[in-house]
Amino acid sequence: MTAPQDAPRRILVVRNDKLGDFMLAWPALACLKQANAVLHITALVPAYTAPLAEACPWIDAVILDPGDDAPRQAQRELLEQLRSARFDAMLTLFSTPRIGWLGFRAKIPLRLAPATKWAQLFYNHRLTQRRSRSLQPEYAYNLELAEALLKRLGITPPRVAPPYWPLDAATCANERRRLAQTLDLDLTRPWVFLHPGSGGSAVNLDSAQYARLAADIERHAQCSPHWLLTFGPGEQQAAETLCEALGEHGLDAQLVPPRASLRDFAQGLAAADLLIAGSTGPLHVAGCLNLATAGFYPAKRSSTPLRWQTCNAAERRLAFSPPPGKESESDMSRIDLHDAALRISALLDRLAVPSGS
Repeated sequence: MTAPQDAPRRILVVRNDKLGDFMLAWPALACLKQANAVLHITALVPAYTAPLAEACPWIDAVILDPGDDAPRQAQRELLEQLRSARFDAMLTLFSTPRIGWLGFRAKIPLRLAPATKWAQLFYNHRLTQRRSRSLQPEYAYNLELAEALLKRLGITPPRVAPPYWPLDAATCANERRRLAQTLDLDLTRPWVFLHPGSGGSAVNLDSAQYARLAADIERHAQCSPHWLLTFGPGEQQAAETLCEALGEHGLDAQLVPPRASLRDFAQGLAAADLLIAGSTGPLHVAGCLNLATAGFYPAKRSSTPLRWQTCNAAERRLAFSPPPGKESESDMSRIDLHDAALRISALLDRLAVPSGS
């Protein structure tokens, strides 16, 4: 569809926090780009997520945010960069006073953000969402903001659907072949990736719980999968501990070798048939790839399975959390792991096993 001739064309989208938060912005980015291909989308992101921003098919350019603690010179350089880009609109998916003030000083004419806290004063368009109530997924809140911006531009928002990281079949096959050769894996068996790390923020199962879960899945699944453990910076020891525990249960488990970059690591997840993890960045990367996922969440209102739901197709995702209650909301030992194993094994059995060609 074509936008009016006088519609803004250059849009700055800000999501400058953690990996999982950034991946949950991809549906909103897809909405903007699919609405009108002539819209030029620039993402303002931290250096950590920049490699994935550069891989995102919905982003045309990337600007690095030096962060709140950067020296004044770096902040001035960022401001000049925004001014020289002459953006027509700014969409801030998670607003902070610094970013709001930055957009105001850059004189971006249309600035839209959630109507939260006093940072909203720097925006001339706001959308009331009340995210703290966790009434819908984070990616749905982001989509609402993208749709509101498009309507301000006189463009009808399109309907978008997963996968939000649509890798071509050849790339996925190459990732699977590469890992099969490295670890001597059977291409006809299902591959379950398990990420036991927490990324320093998310509550997750411990190694003993994951080992019991995996052993129970193995007992109930029709096919015996390869168990492949992934890990991030500082998490290798935890992954090794879990790998040993899985071996003691008689499971075929190996560590996925580290990759050269975050982008390589993320793209390598495309080799999985199913990914199991806490509510961390890898879980949400898998969601964007439309892989099957099983996520483990606390029951806190700010961290519920609904709020941090993966953005893959509904039939390809499972979520588990403790029963509600103040005393147990973060007690992951209260999750019924046997029920989780039954549901995960049933999902695994439904998945098509690649031919290995």
